[in-house]
Amino acid sequence: MEKTKILIVEDEEAISDLLAYRLAGEGFETRVAASGAEALRELGRARPDLLLLDWMLPDMSGLEICKRVTADYNIPIVMLTAKSDITDKILGLEFGADDYITKPFDLREVAARIRTVLRRLAQANQSGEDADKSDAFRFKDVAVSPQERLVTKDGRTVDLTPKEFDLLVKLFRYRGKIFTRTELLDLVWGYDFAGDTRTVDTHIQRLRKKLDAGDLITTVFGVGYKFEKRAD
Repeated sequence: MEKTKILIVEDEEAISDLLAYRLAGEGFETRVAASGAEALRELGRARPDLLLLDWMLPDMSGLEICKRVTADYNIPIVMLTAKSDITDKILGLEFGADDYITKPFDLREVAARIRTVLRRLAQANQSGEDADKSDAFRFKDVAVSPQERLVTKDGRTVDLTPKEFDLLVKLFRYRGKIFTRTELLDLVWGYDFAGDTRTVDTHIQRLRKKLDAGDLITTVFGVGYKFEKRAD
């Protein structure tokens, strides 16, 4: 059975060595990158299943790497940081991170958080396959294939982050239903998500802009969001 591959991006050698040793003992295959540039090269070569990413790196911020990764790859990201302010945590999550661990940390917690993120992703993919296997859909000039996790607009591929894609599918499948921000957090990010409802607002804004769908993904003031029922 092929091992789950984790890329550890951490410039402090003592920490990366400890993480690599512990995660290897947990049955993961690990690689280590000490800088952002090295991490981006390793992503293309190794194609890891999860990125364990330090916020502060010598050549670029973890947020910049997070932004690039979510634009080009469909892999989960767990951020490691000494920053404990809730605003920083929300910022990391809004840039595409799936979880956030504050230093100093217990190695057992890191392994447990990684397994939780991977399990949540597997469950989301499975439920998506079960529910949406045969149901590609279209609206306006946008075509969506849930099975391929592919979105095109006027025949050109639109790059959505994993969460943007899941949010779009959920809203479209229940056209006309009004979701509160909290409901969308639970359904798309998971009940134990550490962010707040501003994350939903940010993702909705990006979806509207990328798909030119401000007239279809609408705000119900004081409540939340819905995908309009009308067909285009």
